[in-house]
Amino acid sequence: MARFEDQDLSDAEFRESDLSRARFVGVVMQDAVIDGLVTNLVVNGVEVTSYVEAELDRRHPVRVLVRSSSPSDLRAAASQLQGAWAATVSRLRALPAGSEHERVGGEWSAVETMRHLVFVHDSWFRRCCLGSTSLFTALGLATDFVPDQVEQGLDPAAAPGLDEVVAVREVQAVELSDWLAGVTDAELASPAPVPEGPGWPPYARGRTVLQCLQVVLKEEWAHHGFCVRDLDLLGPEAGLR
Repeated sequence: MARFEDQDLSDAEFRESDLSRARFVGVVMQDAVIDGLVTNLVVNGVEVTSYVEAELDRRHPVRVLVRSSSPSDLRAAASQLQGAWAATVSRLRALPAGSEHERVGGEWSAVETMRHLVFVHDSWFRRCCLGSTSLFTALGLATDFVPDQVEQGLDPAAAPGLDEVVAVREVQAVELSDWLAGVTDAELASPAPVPEGPGWPPYARGRTVLQCLQVVLKEEWAHHGFCVRDLDLLGPEAGLR
């Protein structure tokens, strides 16, 4: 067990780190930012996760729709998320050239973020909800811990522009909307038809179609928030530094 005592961790960054069951005792934490999967977080004796989740739902009502098992709610969630992304793409097109490829604080650029969602659609929707055995879209972008990326169809040398990525995303959005238009409660509750053999995600087998679909929608919401956050930080000078 790692133990930090009388250490100055000011401006430290923990990325892709597991801090489960970590204890912060007698610490000074001012102007800190915590972004990730946070549950059962106790601050000065108060469990605060429920407050945070309630506030996020208030600010972003689409989260409630995403957690629903109702086909109509899920259709509404997908439509709202697609609309939010369309507005953000329009915002990107109005920024100085190159803004769509600019990174903020080491995070993915807007184009990289959308490329990741191409991969999420291919893996969690096409593979897990539809049972597709097709290779993933080459320009999709996976996180580093995803194994065998080339074998699954991803091109590590891909460097697509905004228009190319948006075109793929639009095709995927139509595919998802068309499927949601006819999906039933029974189909959502059924086991995910994940093909046998290797492929991402390896832990989807045993989940329901609904659970896999919700991964897609949650990723859409979360990464849209990341993208908007970074565009706000870039501000009017985006693409010029």
